[in-house]
Amino acid sequence: MDSVQIETTAPLTLEFTQIASPPTSISPNSRIPKDTIRTSLKASTADSVLASVYSLGTGGILLSNLLVELGASPVVFGMLCSIPMLVNLIQPLGAYLSERSTSRFQYSLRTHGIGRLLWLILVIGIASASLGVIDAHQLVILTLLIVLLSNLLGGLGSASWLSWVAMIVPRRLRGRFFGTRNSAANLTTLICVPMAGLVVSHWYGGSLQGYGIVLLVSVVFGIMGLGCQYFQVDMNPQSQNTYYGKLTQTSEIQSEVAKDESSEVAQSIHPPQEQSTNSIWKNSNFLIFLLYFSFWTLAVNLSSPFFNLYMLDTLDLDVSYVTIYNSFQAGATLLMLILWGRLADKIGNRPILICIGILVAATPLLWLGISVNRLDIWLWLPLLHILIGGTWAAIDLCNNNIQLAIAPTKNQSIYFAIAAAAAGVSGALGTTIGSFIAQFAQSGGLLSLFVLSALFRLVALVPLMFLQEPSRS
Repeated sequence: MDSVQIETTAPLTLEFTQIASPPTSISPNSRIPKDTIRTSLKASTADSVLASVYSLGTGGILLSNLLVELGASPVVFGMLCSIPMLVNLIQPLGAYLSERSTSRFQYSLRTHGIGRLLWLILVIGIASASLGVIDAHQLVILTLLIVLLSNLLGGLGSASWLSWVAMIVPRRLRGRFFGTRNSAANLTTLICVPMAGLVVSHWYGGSLQGYGIVLLVSVVFGIMGLGCQYFQVDMNPQSQNTYYGKLTQTSEIQSEVAKDESSEVAQSIHPPQEQSTNSIWKNSNFLIFLLYFSFWTLAVNLSSPFFNLYMLDTLDLDVSYVTIYNSFQAGATLLMLILWGRLADKIGNRPILICIGILVAATPLLWLGISVNRLDIWLWLPLLHILIGGTWAAIDLCNNNIQLAIAPTKNQSIYFAIAAAAAGVSGALGTTIGSFIAQFAQSGGLLSLFVLSALFRLVALVPLMFLQEPSRS
């Protein structure tokens, strides 16, 4: 997930390198030019667009369809969905290593770059399976192994990437910019997912070969996305931690950028309040967020990984139908992201999380009673995916916003890593529990799982009542 909402509370009094030109070391008292910030934001948007193409080939409905074609069990689906979450346990180690590096960009290449190239091994595996060199079971094992290794490397780099982008994006533009950035990514998904689904289902050599072609193209686009990071202003993590307390200059620079970008934010940006506590475990507000985020992730992953399985296996829908539904979901996200971003800037993230969270909690119940008839296929399922896309746009946006608001600037990536690790463990636990319920329940296993997930989601919202959102001024 490269699409995140970030509130930067960090100074620009850092050593940095304008990557597009020969490296230039800047003293701690220097400022990042406005043009450099604008170039970095454009590069980040381009990166998100290309990364969305990479993601549609290496996850989601297309990867799920591959496992269905190979005859994988619900437990395998549970493993597929739990691995990306469980490997978040490695994020604290990744944050520790990144804080001792001298370049966010170089660290990203070593982690995300290698992780994306590993998918080429699966392309070779698919070609071998088509030639009869390996069987379906071996290809399933290879797929899970690639998912594990690529996500381990991604986990090592995620916290560093998040901290890097948090330093670049002006505070007052975060809602609007990341709403636009995520909308661009979802527009790409809206266009590309149906095309990829048609390639997979109608490829003359079969769906297995069709997926191999889509995967190869996705990896190429993923590497191109990493190339866009070359044009983002590079940050030295060691300088960030050294000069984290000098916030005044940040406010002045980001205020100037915001004034040039939009008259709506043409006001001075006051320095954000820095957390006074020196220990993560003494930061009660962060611990409350951690409790909410962990239990929410568990509740969501009890059912979410199995919606595609329900359509592909139980309802036996063609993958082209399911990719169209996913496009409706991406389209709804595209339309609602900017609205949610502006609303979060005005009223805060916590009220949106509570109100929309109740609606998201009830969503699994809407899957009950769906069957293979014209009304459900052509009306109910499209409307359901539109609802999911619109509501989850708010949840993802506000969860990241409030996390960034709570985390202090010094050792920022450590906070991100701990939150990701805790959510990863709970999410993997939820997926594992869900997979066993889905496989071993005698009848209605998936439907009973959806009801259980809805109840757990409602309970997960309770800690938000005690969470204090930091001032947005």
